[in-house]
Amino acid sequence: MQIAKTHRVSGGELAYASHQSAATGTEMRLSVFAPPGAGPFPYLIWLSGLTCTEDNFTSKAGAYAAAARLGVAIVAPDTSPRGEAVADDPAYDLGQGAGFYIDATQKPWASHFQMESYITRDLIAAVEAAFPLAPRRSMFGHSMGGHGALTLAMKHPQLFKSASAFSPIASPTRCPWGEKAFGAYLGSERESWRAHDAALLIEAGKAASFDDILIDQGTADQFLVDQLKPELLEEAARKAHQKLTLRRQEGYDHSYFFIATFVSEHVAFHAARLA
Repeated sequence: MQIAKTHRVSGGELAYASHQSAATGTEMRLSVFAPPGAGPFPYLIWLSGLTCTEDNFTSKAGAYAAAARLGVAIVAPDTSPRGEAVADDPAYDLGQGAGFYIDATQKPWASHFQMESYITRDLIAAVEAAFPLAPRRSMFGHSMGGHGALTLAMKHPQLFKSASAFSPIASPTRCPWGEKAFGAYLGSERESWRAHDAALLIEAGKAASFDDILIDQGTADQFLVDQLKPELLEEAARKAHQKLTLRRQEGYDHSYFFIATFVSEHVAFHAARLA
């Protein structure tokens, strides 16, 4: 782990760092906030959305005061592998900055876009070796990262105690963002897409280990109807008899202003389940 810089914040320490990932075959960047004290601390992994880096949540969410008060650390990785040798696309919703937290199987993406393996294997091993973190973790995220947080938590329940999301892509198999990305990364066989769809995973009972899933969705979100479709999560939860709390927040959009307003409640939600 290479530490690029550190900052004192909310009585704790924020580190910007990087490390080599075997899964992606690249250097991966991240930020890690450790609250005051000696640790080891339970921690949250935050997954950001399209076009974001490890810095968006770190500089905009305002989560660290709540994390310091509740004694939890927060890890925020980059959203994809990067570099001149890494495949890319001119569009904002595919390629670098748009890893979708899945393991690609198709060329040219499969060589580096192994984000599920990176998050659930390489990232966890690296941060727990380098920082005062306990092996007690939860996940949350936004938009593309909300999709990632929900699906990875459900697919790897032995790794994560809880999951929550802001404005998640609820069902990537049924929206333009997901169809484009899954078609490129996974190929045209749509049956293989189902394992990466939060609504379908809930419907299949894959969230049974979680006592609740917290979702916040702004009613003024410009992507609400065509891309996010949170009602599909509610429908899936009803079919599976799964507790899911979907809070529709009046007038809020898709931005980090929305996240900053409610992030402390998400940190508290997870802290209670990591205690």
